[in-house]
Amino acid sequence: MTTPVESLGAFPSDLPEVERLARLPRGFRAGATTAGVKKSGRPDLSVVLVEDGAGSVAATFTPNRFASAPVLLSRAHLAMVDPGGAGRYATTAALLSVSGCANAATGDAGMADQRRLADMLGAALGIPPTHTLAVATGMIGPRYPMDRIEAALGPLVANGLTATDDGFAAVAEALRTTDSRPKWAACRTELPGPGGSAHPVTVSGIAKGVGMIHPRMATMLSYVLTDADVSPGDLSRMLRPIVARTWDQLSVDGDTSTSDTVYLVASGASGAARVAPGSAAWTTLALSLEAVCRSLARQQAADGEGATSLLTCQVTGAADEADARAAARAVVCSSLVKAAVHGRDPNWGRIADALGNAQLADAAVLEMAGLSPDDAARRGGSRLDLDPASVRIAIAGIEVFAGTPLDFDTGAVSAAMAADEVLVRVDLGVGDGVGEAFGCDLTEEYVRENSEYST
Repeated sequence: MTTPVESLGAFPSDLPEVERLARLPRGFRAGATTAGVKKSGRPDLSVVLVEDGAGSVAATFTPNRFASAPVLLSRAHLAMVDPGGAGRYATTAALLSVSGCANAATGDAGMADQRRLADMLGAALGIPPTHTLAVATGMIGPRYPMDRIEAALGPLVANGLTATDDGFAAVAEALRTTDSRPKWAACRTELPGPGGSAHPVTVSGIAKGVGMIHPRMATMLSYVLTDADVSPGDLSRMLRPIVARTWDQLSVDGDTSTSDTVYLVASGASGAARVAPGSAAWTTLALSLEAVCRSLARQQAADGEGATSLLTCQVTGAADEADARAAARAVVCSSLVKAAVHGRDPNWGRIADALGNAQLADAAVLEMAGLSPDDAARRGGSRLDLDPASVRIAIAGIEVFAGTPLDFDTGAVSAAMAADEVLVRVDLGVGDGVGEAFGCDLTEEYVRENSEYST
C-alpha cells in the first residue's frame, strides 16, 4: 500500500469573513408583503428600490430554453436601457419579485402579465418600465394571480419600503419557496474616497433556491447589493467570473431551472470613489463580493431539499482552475457520491468514478471564468485529462486513495462523515490549479418532497 505524503485538509481562503445577516447598503429601500400568490399565506411579493433612481446593475440568467417571462423581459429591459450591455448590464431603479408562481412556459399571456407588472411598478415609482427588473419562482406553467398582485403592489411601493436591514430581510423571506430558512450574507470593507480618505462600503446578498439546482447557473435567485460606485460594464466584469466560481459550482439535484437570476446592483451611495479595474479598490471589492456569493451558494447547498449534510469538494493539483472546477463539480454532482455521503459510507470508488467521467464546463461558462473565446470554444465540454496514478483522495480529513487504495479505518471515516459538512479533498498531482464545488447528500426526503411538489 502507498503511504500518504501529507494530509489533505481544506485549503486556505483569502476571502474576508462574512456576517450571516441581511444588511441593506446605503442608497436602497426594500420591503415585502403578502399578495396571496403562495397557498401558505407567507410573504410572496417584494420590491428593492434604488433611492436616487439609477444604480449600476449586472446580471446573469439561466440558459434554459424555457426561460421564464421575468428572465426574458428583464434581459430585454437591460438591452433597451444600455444596448452595449447585450442584456448583461445597464442601469436600473427597481427589482420586483414574485414567489409562488414562476411565470414560465406561459406563452404570450405570461409575457403580457409580466409587462403589466413592469408598467405598474414603473407608474408607482414614476420611472420608465424599462428601468425595472424582475424575478419569479414557483410552479412552472400557472399564470400569475394578477388581481391579487396588482392589489398588493401599490400599497407596498407607497408604504412598505424602508431603508433598513429589516426591509432587506423581508425580501429574503418573501423569495423563499421550499427553502427551510432564508439565505443572507454581508461583508463590510473600506474603499478610498475622491480625496483618498477611507469610506466604509457594504456588500450584502440574499438568495433562495434549494431544489432544481445544477450548474449552469444553479437554480436560484439572488440579489447582491453594494453602495460602492462601479460602472455597469465594470460591475459585469467583476460579477461574471465570480458566478463561474460559486453558483456555477453549485448542484443539488442535476436540474437547471427556468428562472435562475443573479442581480448585482451598485447604488454608489457610499461616497467612495468610482472603482476602476486593476486598482487596489477593485481587488478589495471583488474579494468582498466573492465572499458574499460563496457564502450564499454554500447556504443553498446546505439547505438542499431533504439534505442533512453540506458536501464540499476541493481540488488542488489540477492543470489549471478550469480543470480543478470540473473535477470538483463532477464529485458533488454524482448521485452515487451524494447517496454515500447520506449513508456515511466512505466509498471512495464512487469519487474516483466521478473524477474519471469529469467534463469541463461549457464554452460560455469557461469564457465567463476568464478563458479567451478561442480557448473556451476549444475546451468547452471536453473530458478532464487525469492520470489515476497521480490522484489522491481524502474524505472528512482522512486519506483513502493515493494512486492505489490505502489502508484506513472505515469506522473512523464513517464517524467523521457524520457532520454538518463533509469535505472531499482531491489532489490531481499535475499542476497548480485549484477549485471547489458545493452540493449536499441525497436523501429519501428529497424524493418525497419532489414526488408531491404539485399535489
